[in-house]
Amino acid sequence: MSYAVTQRTHEIGIRMALGASADRVMQEIVRRGFVLTAAAVALGLVGAVALARIARGVLFGIQPGDPATLAATAGLLAAVSLAACYLPARRASRVDPVVALSEE
Repeated sequence: MSYAVTQRTHEIGIRMALGASADRVMQEIVRRGFVLTAAAVALGLVGAVALARIARGVLFGIQPGDPATLAATAGLLAAVSLAACYLPARRASRVDPVVALSEE
């Protein structure tokens, strides 16, 4: 997300110059990160359930398809991912339109 925000600095500067609020810019970037996170978590859960039979021999004390373990892992990864989206979004919301437009 940090790289994507850096690449879109010019676009974000134009949006802010045309009247977009800092909150709106931040919401857009976090929303995009949330969509990517939701898709990644869904695919990861499907993959984890599909590979549960292979992992059965390695796991001790829990079942491979244990819903609590899958939910906790998905929740932790989602929280880390959304935190990683918030920091670039906060930086993007502070972009000065004049500086962003003069960079190119």
